[in-house]
Amino acid sequence: MKSTRLNPFQVLRDQWAIMSFYERFEQVVALVLSAVIAVIIVVSLFQLISIVFTLLVLDAFNPLDHKVFQSVFGMIMTLLIAMEFKHSIVRVALRRDSIIQVKTVILIGLIALARKFVVLDPDTSPAKIAALAGATLALGTTYWLLRDRDDRVAEKSGHESSSS
Repeated sequence: MKSTRLNPFQVLRDQWAIMSFYERFEQVVALVLSAVIAVIIVVSLFQLISIVFTLLVLDAFNPLDHKVFQSVFGMIMTLLIAMEFKHSIVRVALRRDSIIQVKTVILIGLIALARKFVVLDPDTSPAKIAALAGATLALGTTYWLLRDRDDRVAEKSGHESSSS
């Protein structure tokens, strides 16, 4: 059975011929960033596995210990944030999206803020917690408004195409 899927390298070569200088530059930067972030993710994953193994086997890991939980969960969230960055850059490299993805950046910011809430020290000042909560609320509201706008645009274009 022959695959109908296009070879990504062939698609890149075909698109390369029609790209402007800046589009080629953007493509190279996206590919290099993707490779660098992939290396960082792999190294971070091995470090996370090593640290969790050390905590579990050698230090009698207690997941209920506040500091240990914060440390391990913070590392996991950091790894997830890096993976989301790589995912958004790969979409650019594959020419599926433009380099500026506002909703993706907002979601990554929300993930980073969620990570910050998890790793907060118990003696954090109420003002700092309120500031982080305000930033989370502002980003969440912005994302909701952008998504609502995009949904209305998609619904409007769907009605126009079905009526014609």
